[in-house]
Amino acid sequence: MLQDKKSETDAERQKALLKRLVSELSAQHPDLYYQPTSLVARLIREQIEQGKTLNQDERKLMSRLKSRDIEVLLSLH
Repeated sequence: MLQDKKSETDAERQKALLKRLVSELSAQHPDLYYQPTSLVARLIREQIEQGKTLNQDERKLMSRLKSRDIEVLLSLH
């Protein structure tokens, strides 16, 4: 049960971080909204790997996500 709550918390944090990363990318790429989800996911994955705007904990949390996971999360929003 405690593990379930931790997973939910991690998922919520991932969604919030994903939203932040999309905002940062949108500032750099004004036409991001019109790009395919796969490209956006790839850009986010690169941003995670570079880790410039993420602290160590955030980077560790987000590094669990593959590009396909990111695509799915983006499609839910």
